[in-house]
Amino acid sequence: MTTTYAALLRGINVGGSRKVPMAELRALLEGLGHGDVRTHLQSGQAVFSSDHGDEDSLAADLTAAIGKRFGFAVDVIVRDHAYLKAVVENCPFPAAELTAKQLHVTYCSAPLDEERYAGIDRAAHLPEEFRLGDRALYLYAPDGLGRSKLAEQLARPRLTKGIVATTRNWNTVVKLVEMTQA
Repeated sequence: MTTTYAALLRGINVGGSRKVPMAELRALLEGLGHGDVRTHLQSGQAVFSSDHGDEDSLAADLTAAIGKRFGFAVDVIVRDHAYLKAVVENCPFPAAELTAKQLHVTYCSAPLDEERYAGIDRAAHLPEEFRLGDRALYLYAPDGLGRSKLAEQLARPRLTKGIVATTRNWNTVVKLVEMTQA
């Protein structure tokens, strides 16, 4: 059975380093045998269909291919349409009332638990808030991600140890659901 997936690449095309041109990423995915390949923006989102593999093996294959082609490692998370749709549907914040710069989702390679974040004084960061979902962290940052002190805390190495995590704003989160819809 063919499934449509989104590949989320972490930390490419930011600040002029770790360049992965989208045309080359599309060609790379096609070379791996995937179909219906499309990209979104320049910041590391690709959509493709595949009838083989699971999310983890697809991510590992793409990670290896990027390393071989571009000469540097890139963390990749692959998720199917059903998962991406569930992330939108289960958003704990009033997404329709917020601007895209205020709401972000950090996709994670593994489940998250509250214990990992027990050391964060949530009240000290209000009105900023975060909530955990299924391999996702939702962040409400009313002044945007760039000014968020809570985002800084959440990105600390001790909190991200052992997982791959990559963040997208709400516009991109919604767009990926649309792009993966069969």
